[in-house]
Amino acid sequence: MKFRFIKLGAIFMTAMTAVMGAGTVKAQAASIRAGVSVALAECLHENVKGTALQKEGAESQKKALQQEEKAKQEKNANKAKKRSKKIEALQENTICGYTNLGIANVSNYLNVREDAGEDAKIVGKLPADAGCEILDTKDGWYHIRSGKVSGYVRADYIITGDEARQLAEKLKKTMATVNTLTVYIREKPNTDCTILTIVTTDEELEVVQEGEEWIEIKLDDENGFVNAQYVDLSEELKKAMPYTETERSAEVSDSKYSLVQTALSYVGGRYVWGGTSLTNGVDCSGFTMQIMAKYGVYLPHSSRGQAGYGRSVGTSELLPGDLIFYGSGGSISHVAIYIGNGQIVHASNSRDGIKVSNAFYRTPICCRRML
Repeated sequence: MKFRFIKLGAIFMTAMTAVMGAGTVKAQAASIRAGVSVALAECLHENVKGTALQKEGAESQKKALQQEEKAKQEKNANKAKKRSKKIEALQENTICGYTNLGIANVSNYLNVREDAGEDAKIVGKLPADAGCEILDTKDGWYHIRSGKVSGYVRADYIITGDEARQLAEKLKKTMATVNTLTVYIREKPNTDCTILTIVTTDEELEVVQEGEEWIEIKLDDENGFVNAQYVDLSEELKKAMPYTETERSAEVSDSKYSLVQTALSYVGGRYVWGGTSLTNGVDCSGFTMQIMAKYGVYLPHSSRGQAGYGRSVGTSELLPGDLIFYGSGGSISHVAIYIGNGQIVHASNSRDGIKVSNAFYRTPICCRRML
C-alpha cells in the first residue's frame, strides 16, 4: 500500500506542476517529499522487521530441531546403555552359553527322549560331563537343549545350580570352530609344511595351544595346526549328539543294517586311547574291531592294519557298514564306520567319545568293504 501511495504522489506532483506552477508546487513538493520519506522509512522498517522476524523464526525452528535431535540421541543412548547392562548381566549369569546349566552326571551317556518317560523315543545321547540348558521340569524329568538336540532326561542324573557352574569351570575347553568352507590342517605352524588333511565348515576342533597366527588343535587323536583367521574360538562343554537310525534300503543287507544299528547304539560312549571295551572305553580301531567281530569279521587293533582287509571301494560306492580311513597325507591314523546318508559313527577323541559325524568332515584316504 505504501509503494502505491508513493507512486500516486509522484503522479499528483506532475499534475500540480501543470496547474499551479513551479513555485507553488515546490512548496507542496517539500511537504510531499517529507511524507514520502516517512512512508519509505516506515516501509523499510517493516521490511527489516519482517526479515528479522523471519530470521528469528528460522533460528527458533532450527534450535527446536536441534533440541529434538539431541533428545532423540539421548533417548537412543539410554536405550543402548540399558541393553548393554542387560547383556552384561546376562553374561555374568551365563557359562559356556548356558543360563540354566545342567551337567550330565553319568559314567557313560544319558539317553535324551522325545517325551518324559522311559518308553519315549530316544532322540539323542548326552555324554558324561556334557552341558545342557534346562528349559522346564516335568514329573522328575528335565526338558533340555544341548547342541542340536532337544528332549527329556531324568532329572536325578543332572547336576544343577552352583555345583554345576563350579564343575563347568573345570570341564570347559577352548574350541576352534571352522568359519570357512574348508581349511587345511597342517603339520607345523606355517604354509610350507605338509598338509595333514582338509576340514570342513562348522567342525569343532579342540584347542591345544593358542597363538596369534596359528592355533594348535586336536583332530580326532592327532595334533595339527590351523590358521587363526579361519576359526572362531569359544569356551565349550561337551554337547548332546543326535541319535541317528540308518535308513534301510534294498541294497543294504540285513547283516549290514544290523551292524550299523549296533554301532549306533554305542553313540555317547567313552573314548580311551588303546581301549577295546565298548562299555568302558575304546579308541577308533578298538571300536571298529569290536563291532565287526560281532558279525564274524576279525580285524587287528590298528587303523592302518585294518585298511589291509576287505576290498577297496570308492567314496561314490559307499554302503552302510563300510569302513572309511583317514590320516595325514597317505598315512592312515583313524577309522570310522559308514552309516549311510553321508555320515559315519566313530570313536573320535577323549572329549567327544563315540559320535556321529559328516563322512567328509576331513579328507578320506581310502574305503574298504568287509561284508
